[in-house]
Amino acid sequence: MGVEMRRPLMLVSPGLGNSGPTHWQSLWEADPAVQPAARVARRDWDRPDRDEWRCELDAAVRGAAAASSAIVLVGHSLACLNFADWAGRAAAESPELLRVVRGALLVAPPNPDRPDAPERRSLIGSFAPVPSARLPTPTVVVASRTDPYADFAFAERLARSWGSRLVDAGDAGHVNAASGLGAWEAGRRLLLELMRDAVEARPSL
Repeated sequence: MGVEMRRPLMLVSPGLGNSGPTHWQSLWEADPAVQPAARVARRDWDRPDRDEWRCELDAAVRGAAAASSAIVLVGHSLACLNFADWAGRAAAESPELLRVVRGALLVAPPNPDRPDAPERRSLIGSFAPVPSARLPTPTVVVASRTDPYADFAFAERLARSWGSRLVDAGDAGHVNAASGLGAWEAGRRLLLELMRDAVEARPSL
């Protein structure tokens, strides 16, 4: 039982522009209660390319899998779409990786097709169309009622098609550092639930 009961690795996957020191993702990385942790490495955080980001996430998962028996991914914003894109490919091409990715917390997924989104929307255009297939691993989607990059109805449709649990974050903007969430304790509780479930669950593939 020893290896299987190890705490899962938290693989942090920020969105466009990376997550700065006051973002909850960065604060969680420094939190002993959710260690060990690693962050996806990107060549370019500011000019995202769908294929490149998918390959970089794949490399990060492979590297993390070599050092951990279980991974829980924590994605914010564009990283949510990136994870869905990667998971769909992995299910067909690398199912062994899905045995170690035991869950994902996907926060504030943006809608790259939203016509009234802020000007940064054009930077995420390559991520359209948004993957709609059911995700092959347990996921929680967290969405805000006041997100400038996606309305709540979009998140509801996404969670339904992905087979995800949907959590309403209320009036939280883009659920980022600008939202004033600090370490975002509500989100941290969701993460710890996923980690607990990851320890208890056996791989289904």
